Amino acid sequence: MSWVIYAGLSALFAGLTAVLAKIGVDQVPSNVATLVRTVVILAFAAGIVAATGQMPALRSISGRSWLALVLSGVATGCSWLFYFAALKAGPISGVAPIDKLSFVIAMALGVLVLGEAVKPLTLAGAGLILCGVLLTLPAVQEALGRVF
Repeated sequence: MSWVIYAGLSALFAGLTAVLAKIGVDQVPSNVATLVRTVVILAFAAGIVAATGQMPALRSISGRSWLALVLSGVATGCSWLFYFAALKAGPISGVAPIDKLSFVIAMALGVLVLGEAVKPLTLAGAGLILCGVLLTLPAVQEALGRVF
């Protein structure tokens, strides 16, 4: 499968995740919901690694990769904790768009940290995402409602 199909499936499941998380966090503290989600993901990922015979690869991970993966795990955990807290307090229609700013942030970090090149249309797309997120914010909608 190509990376585009994987990315599309990721987006599909991320959208489904938001709806299911909002339902699940309704009667549960957000940190508890994050714990449950994390345990499920840990079991799911471990099962896939075991089923595909990739467990021995754990021994060959370099120190640099371990550090990067551990820090990535910490960042993911923080993201999930804040995401669930936001879902607990607000609507998906407000939380999900702001969460999608992760694309703009990841792209900027890719340029700054990894030296990746970005095409002008990609920058335009990032700008449109930023504009779209801004348009979902109640304060911006209220201000624009007074203008229009």
